[in-house]
Amino acid sequence: MMKVDFKTITLFHNIAKILAPPPQLLVSDWADTYRKLSPEASAEPGQWHTSRAEFQREIMNSVNDPTIQDIVIKSSAQVGKTEIILNVCGYFMDYNPAPIMVLQPTIEMGETFSKDRLAPAIRDSDVLKVKVKEPRTKDSDNTILHKKFPGGHITIAGANSPSSLASRPIQILLCDEIDRYPDSAGSEGDPVKLAEKRTTTFWNRKRIKVSTPTVAGHSKIEKEFKLGTQEEWCVQCPCCGKYQPYEFKRIVFDTVEMHCLYCNEGFSERDWKAQPHKWIAGNPDVKRRRSFHLNELCSPWKTWEEIIEDFVNANEDLKKTGSTEALKVFINTSLGETWEEKGDGADENDLLKRREPYTAEIPDGVLVITAGVDVQDDRLECEIVGWTRGNESWGIYKKVINSDPQKQGAWNELEELFDTEMFFQNGTGLMIAAMCIDTGGHHTNMTYKFIKAMAKKNKRIYGVKGYSNTPGIPLIYKKTKVEIKNDKGRVIDYTEIWILGVDAGKEDITGWLKLTEPGPGYCHFPVNKERGYNQTYMQGITSEEKVQKLVKNKLKIVWVKKTGVRNEPLDLRNYAYAAVELLNPNWSSLETKIENGINYMKKRPTQVKKRKSGVVNRGIEV
Repeated sequence: MMKVDFKTITLFHNIAKILAPPPQLLVSDWADTYRKLSPEASAEPGQWHTSRAEFQREIMNSVNDPTIQDIVIKSSAQVGKTEIILNVCGYFMDYNPAPIMVLQPTIEMGETFSKDRLAPAIRDSDVLKVKVKEPRTKDSDNTILHKKFPGGHITIAGANSPSSLASRPIQILLCDEIDRYPDSAGSEGDPVKLAEKRTTTFWNRKRIKVSTPTVAGHSKIEKEFKLGTQEEWCVQCPCCGKYQPYEFKRIVFDTVEMHCLYCNEGFSERDWKAQPHKWIAGNPDVKRRRSFHLNELCSPWKTWEEIIEDFVNANEDLKKTGSTEALKVFINTSLGETWEEKGDGADENDLLKRREPYTAEIPDGVLVITAGVDVQDDRLECEIVGWTRGNESWGIYKKVINSDPQKQGAWNELEELFDTEMFFQNGTGLMIAAMCIDTGGHHTNMTYKFIKAMAKKNKRIYGVKGYSNTPGIPLIYKKTKVEIKNDKGRVIDYTEIWILGVDAGKEDITGWLKLTEPGPGYCHFPVNKERGYNQTYMQGITSEEKVQKLVKNKLKIVWVKKTGVRNEPLDLRNYAYAAVELLNPNWSSLETKIENGINYMKKRPTQVKKRKSGVVNRGIEV
């Protein structure tokens, strides 16, 4: 028998160790063995432990499943989704080298991710540190956005940059915060689709998409989630033993207990989280695509008391400001759900119910009267509104002049209406102090002629034109000169009109309509049938809603008209509001005159002082 000395045996043993395949590690195994959390990026620096947030294990290990190509994570904040991305990157940089791309919403965000999250993860994990050099100015292999390692590279790209998505074959694609991506990378198309094309040559490609959801109907991660297995992290009830997802609606605030979906028994956060958990698919028959949903109730880093407090604060903000923004943030970032956009408007039926009987043509409390006029193809629509300090208002009449605005007769009727005296219960009279007429629609030239004629008569009848979907401009924006033409289209004269930021007016009016107690901003409406404040009017004044929509890839607040409803009443109220703003009344002076039974409008102003754009009117007193 051949004798082999000890040194030879040792040599062959060492060779065998070198040639042997590496142990079969899952992503979670790799992270538990090699990943170090960085102090500047984690509240718990040091060795990574998947057991700290057990729900992450199955998500990470699905990357190792050869039957799975796409992995989708729709989640709240505080569940470690960025750490999952970093663990997958580390696994394929160290253990199973491959070309990787991390796609961020913008190049700038990509740079931030690389500097603040990826670089510390590489620095503090020894197995990565030895494989990736520090970025150097003259080293094209290792920059902030591109790093090479033995067997592969990692590229950080921006969804807003077509060039960063081109010409790089990618096996591992990680798309972070896809709900913040633009719809198109320049003119190249959907950035996710562009990035996915980079993976087509790899049979073992992995495409991981992660995001907090945003608005229902526009959320990219919601659509991706629905295409997958739709898995929820479920917990076993301590009482009946049935598995169920964590749901905020089942938490009782006073006791901070979640009640079982099946037996209705309530248990504390500690009791629930001590129970067995597992992922349960709502759409288990889907092939090659797993999708997961997580909310903050699962998180070990956010207590249920804190989550309840966030919700209560969001609701308090809604009550104080009328804005749903804080509640939307809670739904998206705490519950990991899309925000169902609802219109921000008053209810027509509520307005109908609260109409009140007027005992006189002009209700007591009114200090000044204005009117708004909308020019239609075959008629003039008009609303007469009374106002007092604090913009409390009284609808007095909603009228229609059924005459052709192309003919002078319609305008004669409107002038007569402007000069009509109306009366309080005590017999004191008052007339319309100012009127705003829309010039942006039908019969523009005839409207200009009428405004010019009224200016010569020293009557406060203003032409207005509205700018909509222009956030930031005030209701009374600026004055501009317009041309008056003859029948042949030649310019024969000029007049001035006011440009209105109608969105600002709608914002105020919509808020006032929702008030339920008389006082500043409250809108009074008469129940008297002849006044014109019927259901059609109420439908019209509530016809537009302020909603959030994606406009050119950005969420913006816009005013949207309800289908099948005419919006003239809202426009009329806006023009009447603009008229009182142009007047800038001296309320104390007007109040004194009316208390003394003086119709201060009986004597019209004898001359019109030209008002420079941006100069505040000192207010009418006569």
